[in-house]
Amino acid sequence: MRITEVESIAFTVPTDTRRTRWGYGERDGAERDTTTRILRIATDEGAEGYAVGGYGAYFPAPEPAVVDVLLKPLLLGEDPLDRERLWQWMTAHHGFTERMTSSVDMALWDLLGRLSGLPVYKLLGGYRDRVLAYCSTAPNLGRPEVYAEHALEAKERGYKAFKVHANIFWDPYKREPAPGKPAFPKEDIEICQAVREAVGDEMVLMHDPWGVYTLQESLWAGRELEKLGYYWLEQPMEERRMEAYVELTRALDIAILAPELEEGGPFTRSSWIRAGAADMGRMDVGLGGITATMKTVHLYEAFGQQCEIHVGGFGNLAVLGATTEETCEYYERGLTIPGVDRDATPPYLLAPCDPMDEEGYVHIPTGPGLGIELNWDYIDANRVEG
Repeated sequence: MRITEVESIAFTVPTDTRRTRWGYGERDGAERDTTTRILRIATDEGAEGYAVGGYGAYFPAPEPAVVDVLLKPLLLGEDPLDRERLWQWMTAHHGFTERMTSSVDMALWDLLGRLSGLPVYKLLGGYRDRVLAYCSTAPNLGRPEVYAEHALEAKERGYKAFKVHANIFWDPYKREPAPGKPAFPKEDIEICQAVREAVGDEMVLMHDPWGVYTLQESLWAGRELEKLGYYWLEQPMEERRMEAYVELTRALDIAILAPELEEGGPFTRSSWIRAGAADMGRMDVGLGGITATMKTVHLYEAFGQQCEIHVGGFGNLAVLGATTEETCEYYERGLTIPGVDRDATPPYLLAPCDPMDEEGYVHIPTGPGLGIELNWDYIDANRVEG
């Protein structure tokens, strides 16, 4: 069996702009068409695989020009079952970003699952068919009482955990976009306090400043979060400054969760483990695919540390279905906004990626491959050519 076709399929999707402008607050809420892409890999024996991004197409497939110039010369004529060899090639090739590698790797895993008739999480080993989710808010939702009300809504929906994204690249006083520094840790903690007071001790709470704090701000915020009983402080500082994370982790009792955006997958994260730069690791399939994420998860498991999976999506769910709660405890279900239906199925899918039950568990897709059910009628009717 050989790869005969690699295609980036682009199409438009109506998108609430409150979801799309990360970090800039007070979106107008209008619905506009945005372009998303799916990577399709086909073979001479009729087997196909697809890579679809996380919720809201967080990991879009490469653009058609990238497919033509970089991916096709590498993949055409190759055995699609040689995933490790192809992953090593892409990882060593300096022209490939981790996002490109991710799309190819996920499509190849999906192809194998469809070929075998098995879900990818079973092919990876299989451990669980559901995972506890936490409600992960969009940033810049407003005053502390808005977050408090949203947390209560999440609790009523069935969530057992709630994560705050507070004022990120946003000035809460001028109510306008702002640089990440100076940040607003005092105002962020006021939000965190309002959420704790609203939900009581029954919910697990986390805080993610998304890298905007200084070391001094992180130390102060971490101590305040300890008083509030928060579970973890996620990516509070710029991640290229690993030594600052070493100092922060040594100084605080609250768990520090990082690195999140640092590229290099298992290779850079091994350095973080050795340095003691965080208490818990962070990884997602956008940083090199399912193959890279499983390598990273097993690395943390060997050291007895958690590796919490960043954001949602079909690929991340497959990883979670093949890992233990001890290593990968939660599924991140977001980004949530008051009044916006997080349970709605995107129009290009026939079934939702991450349906959640009333107990707060997201169920791992059990269909062949990654469990993606594409709505081809919608995709074909809204294609963007060229």
